[in-house]
Amino acid sequence: MDPPAEEARQLGLRFQRGFLAGRRLSAFPWAELEQKLKNSSDALLLLDILQKTILHPLCMKYPPSVKYRRCFISELIKKHESIATEPLDELYEVLADILNKEESTNCYKNYLLPTGDFVTLSETVAIISQGTTGLVTWDAALYLAEWAIENPAIFRNRTVLELGSGIGLTGIAICKTCNPKAYILSDYHHCVLKQLRENIHLNGFVLESETVNHTKMQSQGQRPEVMDLQGPTITVAELDWNSVTVEQLSAIQADVVIAADVVYDPKISLSLVHVLQQFSTSKTDGKPPEIYIAFTVRNPDTYHLFQTELGKVGIGWQVVPTHMKNLFLYDLHSNITLLKLLV
Repeated sequence: MDPPAEEARQLGLRFQRGFLAGRRLSAFPWAELEQKLKNSSDALLLLDILQKTILHPLCMKYPPSVKYRRCFISELIKKHESIATEPLDELYEVLADILNKEESTNCYKNYLLPTGDFVTLSETVAIISQGTTGLVTWDAALYLAEWAIENPAIFRNRTVLELGSGIGLTGIAICKTCNPKAYILSDYHHCVLKQLRENIHLNGFVLESETVNHTKMQSQGQRPEVMDLQGPTITVAELDWNSVTVEQLSAIQADVVIAADVVYDPKISLSLVHVLQQFSTSKTDGKPPEIYIAFTVRNPDTYHLFQTELGKVGIGWQVVPTHMKNLFLYDLHSNITLLKLLV
């Protein structure tokens, strides 16, 4: 493939990854696209981007919000009009189709994995919905998932407990790429837990509590909605950080404990430290689990409070070096930190 064609292909893939994952439109390489269109006056690049985004089979099955698709196709049309060529009927046909659709309170995001597989999530359109911020995916969850994919040995054939799983991006990505023995996704808000279970099913997994009925249906020749029983044992647990006991945590027998974007509020940070303290006496094979916490430092005072409270209960920490890849196109300017806790 000649260099200009390869550059165009890579540009199309960048649009694809960003679009399927619902990244903000201002983060797309629009200036680069406009420059290429002016240099070549070739509309084939636009058609390629259209096929890789709005008309991609994943998008057709699990679409982003109507507003998002409308704004994206409108921007593509603007770029095309800027090169003063004949109108592309395909762009206007897609726009007309989108304008006829009704907006929903939920949308889908699709995250492409290095394996060629993908994680599909149903999310709420609003950042805060039903009294919780847990119905959307935050950058620290993407960061933690990336780090896990680069360090699969930490999770392979081990039991993993995730605190504050939200709608499941990190956990589902790890289950698809790192081969854990068992994975427990936990949260507390009932709406989050409901969405979490839906997303686990959406990605072809069966929850541990459902495997008996699933097997029974197979033996009776029935076809359940989810057929894949391969992979780790997956459980969704309701976990209240303010009341969880050592006995409850010990029963999980976790080898690894992870959490993403759970250090953003002083009250929640104190509750989290209460849970983390329990792991000093909740041991598997005579030793406490490995613990990793990823978070975006939005308020330094909240971050320092978290460190101070960890110190009060005898928990040390070390900063895990930044990993190299940016698989999920989160904001690289976000101040994301990953700590390994020393219990």
